[in-house]
Amino acid sequence: MDAHIGLARALVPSTVTLQVQIPAEHPSVPTLGEERTGSAVLVEPGILLTVNYVVMGGRRIEATLSGGRTAPAEIVAQDHESGLAVLSLPIRDTPVAPPGDSRGLAVGDEVFILGCTGATERRVSNGIITDLGGFDAYWEYQLESAIQLSAFNPGFGGGPLFTRLGRLVGITSLNLGQVGRLSLAIPVHLYADHRAELLRFGRIRGRARRAWLGLFSENGPGGPAVVGVVPASPAARAGIREGDLIQAVNFRDVATRTEFYQELWKQPAGATIRLALAREERRVTVEVPSVDRADFYR
Repeated sequence: MDAHIGLARALVPSTVTLQVQIPAEHPSVPTLGEERTGSAVLVEPGILLTVNYVVMGGRRIEATLSGGRTAPAEIVAQDHESGLAVLSLPIRDTPVAPPGDSRGLAVGDEVFILGCTGATERRVSNGIITDLGGFDAYWEYQLESAIQLSAFNPGFGGGPLFTRLGRLVGITSLNLGQVGRLSLAIPVHLYADHRAELLRFGRIRGRARRAWLGLFSENGPGGPAVVGVVPASPAARAGIREGDLIQAVNFRDVATRTEFYQELWKQPAGATIRLALAREERRVTVEVPSVDRADFYR
């Protein structure tokens, strides 16, 4: 399927390029850097939707429309659980993306991504949906409902995913290059279902805040392996190291990263988490006072 050139051109004015500056002291800088570029899409007049990692910690955000107009954007809401961020833009006369129903998608549906590749440059990538199940990533991040598609994101993260009829159904998040020409998108209903709370409070107040430790893990033969630790995070302060294998959470054995998340997120933010680790051929137990990730990265 090739996105019809007329349809793609009609949707380009709803796309926005973001240039983000992050204070050097922000805890996301060691992982994501001080300067970031992202894509975004207008979902209603003056309201942008993008992926959270692009704007997390952003002190100055410059938004550029496809026609070249620029304006400062401000963070309205951040949802660290879905990975979405909502921004406000003081420009109200630009077309918005037609909303779609991401709950109605099916494997095999034709879709396309509109990605920003520069201030006013846009590219399109076509594909089909390959999976709609859960997806877990290495940064204590898991979606119960994610869109995987056979298309490589042609631009910066945060761009819109459209159906073949030009309806917005997702926000692109990651390229899954390690498993082929695939991309991951966050379903747009994760914004639409909580729109009122996000715009009013900046977060979803009705959802419990879950424990966060600040470590990166990958599945391994001996259990989830720690492959990185966020500086100054609870995991770092507790002495968790790269190479540790997570074998149990609060005395419950875990064999995969998904099982690790499931046990960890039974606990609220602030709870002390007891991890049994395999370290240099010995088993050690580490107590980690968890935090709310949103507070850590505020």
